[in-house]
Amino acid sequence: MKNVFAVSLLFFSLAVFAQDKEESTAAVQDAETKALDATATQWSFQFAYQFMPEYYGDLVNGTPRRPGLDNYVQLRIVAPIPLKSFTILPRVTIRHYEDLSNQKTGLGNTEIFALIIPKGTDWGTGRAGIGPLVTLPGNKDVAKDEWGYGLSAAIVNGSGQWFYGLLFTQSWRAVDPNTLQPDVASTINPLGISPFLAYRFGKSGFYVQTADIVASYDWNTKGFYLPIGARIGKVWVMEKGSINVYAEYRTSAIYKSWQGPAVKNSFRLNITYTIPFGGG
Repeated sequence: MKNVFAVSLLFFSLAVFAQDKEESTAAVQDAETKALDATATQWSFQFAYQFMPEYYGDLVNGTPRRPGLDNYVQLRIVAPIPLKSFTILPRVTIRHYEDLSNQKTGLGNTEIFALIIPKGTDWGTGRAGIGPLVTLPGNKDVAKDEWGYGLSAAIVNGSGQWFYGLLFTQSWRAVDPNTLQPDVASTINPLGISPFLAYRFGKSGFYVQTADIVASYDWNTKGFYLPIGARIGKVWVMEKGSINVYAEYRTSAIYKSWQGPAVKNSFRLNITYTIPFGGG
């Protein structure tokens, strides 16, 4: 009888240990997924450096395609506001650009948008939301010296080791009617479509993901631009937050009908520190 009791106790202890280990692993994996999720309810502080050494120089309307800027540093902060029936995710993105060929530098158009996620569109493994978008004037040497306004929408989901989603942005210029007539052709900015797909390698924290792809459709010229690329990164989960470090490469897949710059080789280094709302 004592042996039966001892064996039963041993099996019970092993079962509890296995359950605790499984729950602990699930918590770590959840934190890893959150580190990749820009719509998760958590504080986020991102610092990135983007280097664009080469652009395509093919002809556009008979003239060589103009190159883009050489590099930029980016600071992005997300500060969640959880409310009773929905969550607001204000996000501020600040970039400082360099145009080395013309020896010009300056701040780009600061982007502010607040993604609004109702409780009804948050299903646990993912969520969907929409919100206002505002862009502030930047240095005219490297950006648009004007205000902009519009909308952003996002939908994301996770399934096992996969995480995927879409982000849409559309903005218009805040035109002064005294200097420029406010017609659609001159005020509407390109539509931005940002798909992403990420795969996490087990419990290692390593993952691969599509690069920061922003496909653009120009309503005025009907031109379409599609960059393509990939990133590899690692997430370190800590007691009070997580650190996400990645490197990525990007080039242009579709650009012939696009009248703007088309990057040939682009590289990014990124580090993001996230803190779950309330500190964990």
